[in-house]
Amino acid sequence: MAKMQSRFFCKECGYESSKWLGQCPGCHIWNSFVEEPLKNKTVSKTAPFKGQSNGITKPVRIEEIDLTEEDRMLTGFQELDRVLGGGIVAGSLVLLGGDPGIGKSTILLEVARNLTEGGDKSALYVSGEESLKQIRIRAQRITEIHGDLRFLSETNIERIIEIAQEYKPDFVVIDSIQTMFTESISSTPGSVGQIRESAAALLRFSKETGTSVFVIGHVTKDGNVAGPKILEHMVDAVLYFQGENGGSLRILYGQKNRFGSTNEIAVFEMTDKGLKEVSNPSEMLLSGRPLGVSGSVVTCGMEGTRPVLIEIQGLAVPTSFGLPRRTSNGADYNRVNLLLAIIERRIGLPMSKYDAYINIAGGIRVTEPATDLAIVMSLISSLRDMPIPADCIIFGEVGLTGEVRAVSNTDKRIEEAVRLGFHKILFPAWHAEKYSEFKNKGIDMFPVKNIREALTIMSK
Repeated sequence: MAKMQSRFFCKECGYESSKWLGQCPGCHIWNSFVEEPLKNKTVSKTAPFKGQSNGITKPVRIEEIDLTEEDRMLTGFQELDRVLGGGIVAGSLVLLGGDPGIGKSTILLEVARNLTEGGDKSALYVSGEESLKQIRIRAQRITEIHGDLRFLSETNIERIIEIAQEYKPDFVVIDSIQTMFTESISSTPGSVGQIRESAAALLRFSKETGTSVFVIGHVTKDGNVAGPKILEHMVDAVLYFQGENGGSLRILYGQKNRFGSTNEIAVFEMTDKGLKEVSNPSEMLLSGRPLGVSGSVVTCGMEGTRPVLIEIQGLAVPTSFGLPRRTSNGADYNRVNLLLAIIERRIGLPMSKYDAYINIAGGIRVTEPATDLAIVMSLISSLRDMPIPADCIIFGEVGLTGEVRAVSNTDKRIEEAVRLGFHKILFPAWHAEKYSEFKNKGIDMFPVKNIREALTIMSK
């Protein structure tokens, strides 16, 4: 009997070795190697893929490449098109991750429906987790399908590609990559080797046939896509779906995108009829905001090219222990600790004697420093029980000396605030002369140089 061969692969970067290693030479991660058996050693990973050629058989100059508007397909969701950079690129491989039940299968089913409704596009939805009857029950609940959209319940990646070559769809959905397997290796579906080889086969298929492929990926408890890290390197775009437990708001953002910006977000609302895009996320994120309550501050963050108004909630209560507790939901934990130290040092408030909590309402994440001043004012407002005016918006970066520094896209932030009815703008003094014309429109502009000035203005 022939001896079964095996290889060791790094779960993080996909580095291959003939023996187990304690530390990966590629990514320097410890204890990341797992063993994967090979069915036979005659399988060549570099063997050419027998697929349909896309017509490029020789090197060409950049001006010889034909790029037309047809190379992007509109999904029917303007929010999703914005995240993708203007639509689905032909021949692209996109990975969509998210928590269980967040809406990954739902949004791709609706995208496939939208693409095929016009009659000029065809789509193939492949599910390795549901039977065809289960797919029909789910489809009837959320949408009506009339176009050339076909469904397949299969987990063999070679069989899926064979059917796709025969059917020649414009759009393919794989739900999910962890259920797929290839006959080239004998490990179980969901293992490192199976995910890597299945993704490589789909990548070759999409590039050689010009078919756009969306792959759904399960996530681990850390929020990362399960499987080797090389999976995210292989695909053209990595999208993540997020949402609060029990809430209806869903936020889609790009972690990687070769065809557009990774700073854009798409906001959806989960309904009993499927996902509904939210064209005005600022208004939705501020809905239900309490008025006249201390600790609540509205700021404006930039998500790509879009200004989004966000409510920041701060709470400061006396600590019962020698070590104060710090909790941050939606904002960077280390950044909040830094701002607490600035408040204590530059204003003199004893924040070390108080537990501090920061919450970004709506489940959105804040990463840019332009929200620093709003976080500072929310904590001070809660500590002094001093409500911030309901029609006031605050933004600006805070430095270690307590100064309020300039931020980018100030004009877009102010215009978005004015559009939604905010009449008081607390912003960095560096922008005072540039945006003085808003005073003539009945808007109260409060330029500040440091957090002490901001506190003085809000105390009046």
